Amino acid sequence: MQSITLKLDLYEYKQVEASCKTIAEKLGLSKEVVEADLLQLTNLLEQYRDRQQYKSKGRQESRIQVPAATATRCIEFLKETDLIRRINELIGKAGITGEETNRILLFVIASSYKMPDTLHALIQGSSGSGKTRLLKVISHLMPDEDVKRYTRVTDNSFYNQDEYFFVNKLLCFEDLDGLKEDAQLAVRELQSNEILITSTSIKDSNGSIRGGERTVRGPIASVSCTTKGEVYEDNVSRSFLIAVDESTEQTQKIIRYQNEISAGLIDKATQRKVSEFLQNCIRLLKSYEVINPYAGKIKLPEEAHKIRRLNELYQSFVKQITLLNQYQRSRDKQGRLITEKEDLQTACDILFESILLKVDELDGSLRQFFEQLKSFVEKKGRQYQFNRFEVREATGVSKTQQHYYIQKLVNLEYLKQNGFANRGYTYKIVHWDNIAAVRARIKDNLNNQLTQL
Repeated sequence: MQSITLKLDLYEYKQVEASCKTIAEKLGLSKEVVEADLLQLTNLLEQYRDRQQYKSKGRQESRIQVPAATATRCIEFLKETDLIRRINELIGKAGITGEETNRILLFVIASSYKMPDTLHALIQGSSGSGKTRLLKVISHLMPDEDVKRYTRVTDNSFYNQDEYFFVNKLLCFEDLDGLKEDAQLAVRELQSNEILITSTSIKDSNGSIRGGERTVRGPIASVSCTTKGEVYEDNVSRSFLIAVDESTEQTQKIIRYQNEISAGLIDKATQRKVSEFLQNCIRLLKSYEVINPYAGKIKLPEEAHKIRRLNELYQSFVKQITLLNQYQRSRDKQGRLITEKEDLQTACDILFESILLKVDELDGSLRQFFEQLKSFVEKKGRQYQFNRFEVREATGVSKTQQHYYIQKLVNLEYLKQNGFANRGYTYKIVHWDNIAAVRARIKDNLNNQLTQL
């Protein structure tokens, strides 16, 4: 093939057009194809220039080099069979007692921040349920240099950040309820479109004001906490909804753990070592494109809320499981990691409760409350009418939280309210749904599909 050497100014349109014509004639290509390639090259060079300018200003994050001996231990661990289960055990040793499914789900989601398909989680639970602790421990298992933690965000702060400030970062919000609408919109745009573009006024070097644009780039992964999962419809559709376990059994596990810490039975130095080890494991993971040969073989429940987006989230989660297992997975000729059957099985096992929440009309905390209420009433007889004092005694929830739950169930017509405000209300369950049957049906369906792979 004949070589061609040209001196080309990519910002000079007439020169680019003439050069494209010459190249196309010499190589037997379409002029439009050559123009498209040069346009793409120009865009890539601009991005590279912007990154270099960003670094030259001293704002780049310091990258931590994993020592050779530590890297060897981490890679040996990442090559072990049943890796996800082993990671889950280490998360327990790092400080999360119980919550076995939720904690590994959050870890997988958080670890996606440096990958092509990032993931997002919304942790929902009542006040004091432990959702913030879940967030804190999981975020500290990720490399500190890649995590941005926020307790409050002002309206325009995201839009005013440097262009590459959020690229491949994990964003953690301890209280999503504290974010105003503009800040929430910015987070949603970074989640979905991976870029914020703002038309604004800019002062040039001469002091003149002119119109301009500010750009802030992603991608990001994110984990947020809220007491009001149903309020954030747009956020929920982009995220995996995770309901904190508020059962009596989990409460006893937490109390036992707290007592062991106070008694000095928990070695915090060991917890720190486990956290540092997992951080180094994440540092050693590389970003690969993933192909899933079984992508069309698993069908999620059709009654799930926003099934299109749920399927997209599921496929991305499978890819992330594959990426965590990258030291055990083969690659095709193009260097892409290939998903194996066990990755789909692992993904379905971890995601099952989240999938169920997408099917259930009730959010996680409300479902737990309603199931407790049903168990209490079932012992009295399905026609039994109860008051709020009985509910509080049966479920153990606070007065404020109980009021919210009961009002929500009345609005959804799961409960019927009788009586008058000055004499007190009584309630009766009028919709006895069978979530256990729905759970069993969905579980069997997924297992049958996995067996047939």
